[in-house]
Amino acid sequence: MVAEFVPFRMGKVNADDVDWSTLEEGETSFKRKQLGDAAGGDRLGCSLYELPPGGRSWPYHYHAGNEEALFVLSGTGTLRLDGETVSLVEGDYVALPADERGAHRLINDSDEPLTYAAVSTMREPDVTVYPDSEKFGVFVGSPPGGRDVRTLHGYYRLDDSVDHWAGEDEEDSR
Repeated sequence: MVAEFVPFRMGKVNADDVDWSTLEEGETSFKRKQLGDAAGGDRLGCSLYELPPGGRSWPYHYHAGNEEALFVLSGTGTLRLDGETVSLVEGDYVALPADERGAHRLINDSDEPLTYAAVSTMREPDVTVYPDSEKFGVFVGSPPGGRDVRTLHGYYRLDDSVDHWAGEDEEDSR
């Protein structure tokens, strides 16, 4: 039996056909459409975000394994970037490297919604670091924003580190 040839095609999705999800947690408030996931993206993620007036994106963080970028589609805001504050307007593009130089948080300090696209590589494992709260997150099996099952995932305080040999026996009795 000969298998039928099916040409490979990239997924296509229109943002109007993707539902918004909403996150409101403390001072974080936004709507999000996961376009990359909806289009069947595997190694490149893309989300459309809308921050209401006064809204803030994810807490100030950076990724150790994934590069991100932001592109402002409409509105204005302020980006906390690597310890500095940068004004953003429609048409601005920001590259966020996969290290502490890419630490960021977007704030809508205007009276109108701020809409932007966020693009990221989708590598795993990844570690996210949150300098303000002195914690980090671990993602194994699926990167941040990924839909696959994670084999290891959690958030930990930076000062909870232990010695490599803590809890290990000199002789392995297994």
